[in-house]
Amino acid sequence: MKNRYILSFMVFFLSITLSLAQDDEESSPVTISGSIDAYFRANLGSPNKFDPEAPGTSFANRPGFSLGMANLVIAKEGEKAGFVADLVFGPRGEDAVFGSPMNSVFNDAEGGSAQIVNQLYAYWNVSDVVTLTLGNFNTFLGYEVISPASNFNYSTSYMFSYGPFSHTGLKADIALSDDLSAMVALMNPTDMTEFNLTGSYTVGAQLGYKGIYLNFLYGDQDGKLDEDFAPSTADVSAGNTFQVDLTAGWDLSETLYLGVNATYNTTSPGEGFDGTSIIDLDGDDAGFYGLAGYFQVATSDVFSVGTRVEYFNVFNNGLDVIGVDTDGDGSVIDITLTGQYKVGDLTLIPELRLDSTSEDSFSDNDSPGTPNTKSLSSFVLAAVYSF
Repeated sequence: MKNRYILSFMVFFLSITLSLAQDDEESSPVTISGSIDAYFRANLGSPNKFDPEAPGTSFANRPGFSLGMANLVIAKEGEKAGFVADLVFGPRGEDAVFGSPMNSVFNDAEGGSAQIVNQLYAYWNVSDVVTLTLGNFNTFLGYEVISPASNFNYSTSYMFSYGPFSHTGLKADIALSDDLSAMVALMNPTDMTEFNLTGSYTVGAQLGYKGIYLNFLYGDQDGKLDEDFAPSTADVSAGNTFQVDLTAGWDLSETLYLGVNATYNTTSPGEGFDGTSIIDLDGDDAGFYGLAGYFQVATSDVFSVGTRVEYFNVFNNGLDVIGVDTDGDGSVIDITLTGQYKVGDLTLIPELRLDSTSEDSFSDNDSPGTPNTKSLSSFVLAAVYSF
């Protein structure tokens, strides 16, 4: 009798083991990928030391030989579910997670990154049509992305730099047909990654058709003032932010590519404290809008050249990134000429960039630190290795 129980247990154990082994064979493996990048940057005709000039955009803006980041992506793509853990280390990575509550509020070390999570989410393929994603994911707005391995230009645009970087929340991707897709999302305020500090939420939506994506974002990004927390007359809470964004790209031929990005972002005045009560503020909405074209030519299997031409406008002091007139309005044209030379998995990226503004925004060698000129030219040589 005892041997029968042992035999039964062994048969049961063997069947479970074989079943798990079969499931393991059928499941997809965990993959590891990513990139590293470093660069050299120099201004042409403007100071390169003592707080040097740089375009008011994200990344690729430090002088001399500089570091980008190490990007490590651990992922598993199953038939029904999967996950992505996207980790970033280095200056570019720290800039990418600038809005993290753990970084901006609870981190006492100035300039230090309190966390390294660029993306961290799990997803469930509910059906062939619907996929649910929960966690922190890079934004669905805009043409450019955080990883330099996925951008053609090494420096970034104004629209990318001041649109969202990432969101934390729940989203549903819906495949309406082979050509038509939709997405809806409920998220923390923009770039608030680990948790929600404000108690307010943002909604997002996307409609895609054959590589053309129309994106929407709406919500209160900094929460409401609360009289119980003894606000001062200097405290101001911005109103709701609305952004609409269009991205598209077309292969014009086997060697020619055209990309387009347009965006419009506006925030209402919000509320303040008058010493007695919280009041609604008067005034016009503030924000920015822009348009950019991306044109690329592959001259061979290993070399491509492309240009980004961007027009970016700030209205009613919506951003403090370029010089503005007395009404708080200003604009900038960014023209970036970029080459890409591939040596296996290594990409060398030389780049010339000109930023031209409507008001004095930069300084020259004669008056470092004092805005006295409307243009800034710069050179970048970057190396990006993908694995």
